[in-house]
Amino acid sequence: MAAPTMEERKACWGARDEFWQCMDNHGDDASKCEKLRLSFESLCPQQWVKYFDKRRDFLKYKKQLETEGYHPPEAAGKS
Repeated sequence: MAAPTMEERKACWGARDEFWQCMDNHGDDASKCEKLRLSFESLCPQQWVKYFDKRRDFLKYKKQLETEGYHPPEAAGKS
């Protein structure tokens, strides 16, 4: 796989940002952002899509920890 050009990277990041914005606006309802997801997947290398998906999940988890704090599961340590 050849490295994407600057224009290809910008197009990928723009598509990612539009998709993420849509997901934020619709409460992570992917069905409302389907076209943007397809655009994101077509403009970005597959490995980048996987990375960005994991990154979004991590950023959401991090934000939740910062706002709500850590709450261990009820069943942790019980057997």
